[in-house]
Amino acid sequence: MLKILAVLALCLLIAGHATAEIFKWTDENGKVHFSDKKPRHLEAKKIKLKINTYEAVSYDRSIFNTGKKVVMYSTSWCAYCKKAKKYFRRKGISFTEYDIEKNAKAKRQYEKMGAKGVPVILVGNKRMNGFSEKGFERIY
Repeated sequence: MLKILAVLALCLLIAGHATAEIFKWTDENGKVHFSDKKPRHLEAKKIKLKINTYEAVSYDRSIFNTGKKVVMYSTSWCAYCKKAKKYFRRKGISFTEYDIEKNAKAKRQYEKMGAKGVPVILVGNKRMNGFSEKGFERIY
């Protein structure tokens, strides 16, 4: 048991120090490359990534009031949006979906809410950023 705890502690220690770097450079033909390894023979710029996704579900009061109706702002590529739609269909929950990449009016409403990622789900005057079944059940 002590050995297992020691191995777990070591793994956590090592994981805490692991970092990933992304480099960008242009080759002699003008083609742009990205890699996690800096090229030896060319000058490369280190890229700082901005992750635009929710890491946790959060709730707040929205400026929109949808009654008991469920409204979801989504994109076609979002895995959590697909998960939410599948859940709604399985539970027989009617919902209105707005794809913010295909609908300019929906994109303006999304921006007016100050949203930063998808999905954004509205139920009445409650707002859910991201999706989890338990979280949705709390606001529904």
